Amino acid sequence: MAWRRLARLNLSRTRTSLHHLLSNTSSPDLSSLGASLYSQFPKLTATHYFRHDHSHDRRWYSFSTNLGQAQAAAEADPTDTGGQLVEVPLAQTGEGIAECELLKWFVQEGDHVEEFQRLCEVQSDKATIEITSRFKGQIHQINFTPGDIVKVGETLLKIQTEHSQSDSSKRTSPFDAETSSADAQNQSQVSSFSGGVLSTPSVRHLAKQHNLDINQIPGTGKDGRILKEDVLNYAINQGFICKDSPSTDKVDLFNEKGELRGNFVSTSAYEDKTIPLRGFHRAMVKSMTLASQVPHFHYLEEINFNALVELKEAFKNENKDQSIKHTFLPFLIKSLSMALTKFPLMNSSLSEETSEVILKGCHNIGVAMATEYGLVVPNIKMVQSLSVLEITKELSRLHELATHNKLNTDDITGGTITLSNIGAIGGKFGSPLLNLPEVAIIALGRIQRLPRFNEDGNIYPASVTNVTIGADHRVVDGATVARFCNEWKNLIEKPQLLLLHMR
Repeated sequence: MAWRRLARLNLSRTRTSLHHLLSNTSSPDLSSLGASLYSQFPKLTATHYFRHDHSHDRRWYSFSTNLGQAQAAAEADPTDTGGQLVEVPLAQTGEGIAECELLKWFVQEGDHVEEFQRLCEVQSDKATIEITSRFKGQIHQINFTPGDIVKVGETLLKIQTEHSQSDSSKRTSPFDAETSSADAQNQSQVSSFSGGVLSTPSVRHLAKQHNLDINQIPGTGKDGRILKEDVLNYAINQGFICKDSPSTDKVDLFNEKGELRGNFVSTSAYEDKTIPLRGFHRAMVKSMTLASQVPHFHYLEEINFNALVELKEAFKNENKDQSIKHTFLPFLIKSLSMALTKFPLMNSSLSEETSEVILKGCHNIGVAMATEYGLVVPNIKMVQSLSVLEITKELSRLHELATHNKLNTDDITGGTITLSNIGAIGGKFGSPLLNLPEVAIIALGRIQRLPRFNEDGNIYPASVTNVTIGADHRVVDGATVARFCNEWKNLIEKPQLLLLHMR
């Protein structure tokens, strides 16, 4: 079998053959490959085989995940390696995810854990995920600290399982001799790289940033492990950095409302500060950079909200459930879905690889939300089959989760069109960028009370707002956007027409 032959090669030839096989095999047996490579080089992760970025290759993620699963499965087998240390790698958390930020630990070294107990919380570009334990035992080693970026396949922590040792652990396999050699080589590499001290890559990087010799720093962690705090305290005590230096302070640029603080500069006023991009902020950088490369067409229109104001007040007066807060947004979302039924091209995506436009069958309408963790766009699924009341409840659920950074992957993926209610904060106009791969996004300005003329030429007070529709001009032309907007505007200004389309 090709994978077994591959596993018998030395590491250098393995890398070369692996690249060749993944590049020329359409559907490689990644599970068998991961198990075979693990039996040959049990200490190596996927990053040892791939020395350069393969974030664009989905097969790399599958390989990385299966390699990690093979490692965990082999080490957790009570009939083979019972009672030994098991590594808990960061598994693939979603398609296209290459790394996650570690937000916090729920356990410490030395803690006892049960199966399915929470270990830590990580955040990818798309969602916040809790990692749970597959094993029962004691936390032996934690490899990362909150704020670190962990790549898929890297070991988060090690757990000493509670399985009893058995004679089977003394049995040898055809790979034992080669495995011992590889283990010794890997251990030698780790020792030479870390200088003979126990520390994580992030701690060594911090020491290097401050030009510190990590071998001179006393460690306070388990078995003398050097922690992040040890490096900072040593740097302060030796006078390498000031106690209030911005390099040692965690600067929070945003307040509880997600607004940029105006008074975050204290004793270190007028000094530059470097703020790392994390979580949703990093995702925004990537998505907006890609969106800026797409040719946009923007269409601006004014919509009269008078009838919608009356309808909302009527709903509010009849509302018996105090937990439900009626706003304009659910009506706008429902009417938008009805307009999409007539103009399905606005609810589509472009496949550049096949030069095809995919008309989406579901109206999964995303709503941009500004949180203290950054901009996030959860979406309401199947709006065409929901009532206004159901949309209101779902919107409330998503907002609550977004506020506490608890949105899951399903909540923020699969959107087909996006609505940005920037007017709720301020501003008359917006010029939004697409939330790819969607082909349309709508920005709502604030509602203003302004004088307008009726059909008889008389002046009357009107509640008006400006809407800006941004569209992918490769897929949608200006005429289609204009007709779509006219249909949506008509449903908003005459909400009684919604009854004609209700199911």
